[in-house]
Amino acid sequence: MTEATTEAPRQTAPVEGARRWRPWAGLLAAVLLVGGTALAGRELARDGVDLHLIGGYVLRGDWDPVVSPRVLLPAAVGVALLLWGPSAARRARWPVLLAGSAAATAGWAVALALSSGWGRLAEPLGSRYEYPYDVPRVDGIGELLRTFNDSVLADSADPWTTHVSGHPPGALLAFVLLERAGLGGLGWAAAMCIGAGALAVPAVLVTVRAVADEPAARTVAPFLVLAPTALWVATSADALFAGVLAWGVALLATAAAGGGGAALRALTGGALLGLALHLSFGLASLGLLALAVVLVHRARLGWAGVVRVLAVAAAGVLLVFALFALAGYDWFEGLGLTAERVRSGPSYADRPLAFFLVANLAAAAVAAGPAAVAGLACLRRSALALLPVAVLAAMLVSDGTGLVRGETERIWLPFTVWLPVAAAFLPPRQTRVWLVLSAVTALVVEVAVRTEW
Repeated sequence: MTEATTEAPRQTAPVEGARRWRPWAGLLAAVLLVGGTALAGRELARDGVDLHLIGGYVLRGDWDPVVSPRVLLPAAVGVALLLWGPSAARRARWPVLLAGSAAATAGWAVALALSSGWGRLAEPLGSRYEYPYDVPRVDGIGELLRTFNDSVLADSADPWTTHVSGHPPGALLAFVLLERAGLGGLGWAAAMCIGAGALAVPAVLVTVRAVADEPAARTVAPFLVLAPTALWVATSADALFAGVLAWGVALLATAAAGGGGAALRALTGGALLGLALHLSFGLASLGLLALAVVLVHRARLGWAGVVRVLAVAAAGVLLVFALFALAGYDWFEGLGLTAERVRSGPSYADRPLAFFLVANLAAAAVAAGPAAVAGLACLRRSALALLPVAVLAAMLVSDGTGLVRGETERIWLPFTVWLPVAAAFLPPRQTRVWLVLSAVTALVVEVAVRTEW
């Protein structure tokens, strides 16, 4: 008996030691990826290649640290979230946790943005390349949908501005409807994006609870709030896309988990996913995530149950497609025209594909944050692991299209908002350290990189 007792620690100690070091190996790999990308980008720039990253090599933005007293605001918010966030996530009632996570995410995102100036919240949407720029062109919603594809190509009679032409009309329509509701102006537009982006966090928590359990959701909540993704929640329209898609996936996940009203949740979730596809073509690859949150319940549902949930969700998706088609918009024609416009643009030809296939992933690693990449290195076979794995697969699909070349810290926000889920696999004794590193990364990027967002 004594021999067996003394022998067990010798067998498990190397395994436990490997688990402790695995997160740091993941972080080292991410640092090497980002650092190597930056060095390669600098060499390309020296050779005269214009990466169209306004001076940056990984993120879009030049390295230009600006420290002012305004940095104290996000520092104070970050410290408060670090001190009380984990305990609040463990103890709060579930509805309070969901509402609090959204509020905390919005507060953290806004505090980070304000450290670069009091006008930074709305400023990113004031560019001539953004959606609000084309809002005054829209006379009627019906006409917008019927004629939208006519102005996608750059050589059309009256082309849409860059971001509008790169997306289906749902993105522009969101800003038009906001103005028609009497909430015009960049301030309200920023509020819509920030609010939707912040609401993505409780949607992820709902999904984690449906796929795994509530303790796992409570564990990842602080990591989702403090992730550097908050930098692009305030303020980019991709935050709006992230929120809509995240709730579509969440409703689908809860439908697959069962309970009353499952069919209605599947239908509504599918409708939100269909709407997300009319906000951004690039979200199509996240269908892998939607598929994963249903397949994870295959043992309980059986294949017939899986097909039933997916069929109801597909009906929701098709309903949205039918409504847009009846209004005159052809999504598939729009996809082809958008791809043609992207490929014909001068900045596309300038950007080397081989570089951006790697640089896109490096930017995503920065946006997801240290805790996410460390957690990915610790993944173990489980239902919960399917979420980050499905998202990574979706990112690789998006990357492989070659249409996304740079700015993925923003464009992939609907993807990277899910990656901190991997923090659930971190060694419990290291969670505080990884939370601190995520918050510090967000603060350093905000202070040191002159981004457009």
